[in-house]
Amino acid sequence: MSDLDETAAGNGAPPAEPSNQPPLVVHSQYVRDLSFENPNAPASLANQGEQPKIEVKLDVGARRLQEQIYELLLKIDLTAKQAEQTAFVLELEYGALCTVEPTLDNDTVQQLLMIEGARTVFPFARRVIADVTRDGGFPPVLINTIDFTRLYEQRRQGGFAEA
Repeated sequence: MSDLDETAAGNGAPPAEPSNQPPLVVHSQYVRDLSFENPNAPASLANQGEQPKIEVKLDVGARRLQEQIYELLLKIDLTAKQAEQTAFVLELEYGALCTVEPTLDNDTVQQLLMIEGARTVFPFARRVIADVTRDGGFPPVLINTIDFTRLYEQRRQGGFAEA
């Protein structure tokens, strides 16, 4: 066996070993901020004959905390109206602490966090929303699945982020 077989391209460096770690690891998830307002209770709870019209706004953000560590943040706002009155308002900031593979360029890191990271933590944020609306006296709100790839592309093109 020659020295060439044990070095990368003959430059004296050991051969690069493939990484077995996924490019994105979610270490922890948390509710950063949560607000639920039921401004017309108890009247809004007594008059639940018609389905409230619910407006959902969603934003995804990420910021670098350390070299490979990022905070991913889903911001979800819901406003429910029933018979022209506000039934409830819910605001949730749901965060995740993530590590990203160090060999990735900035564009790939952004795409990975905003699409795959958001897709990974969204079901947990969705559960928080369902639980809070149920605990607020309303039927649980189950937000439809979000196409984070489309949302990312719209954002890159300067579009508005609405679910």
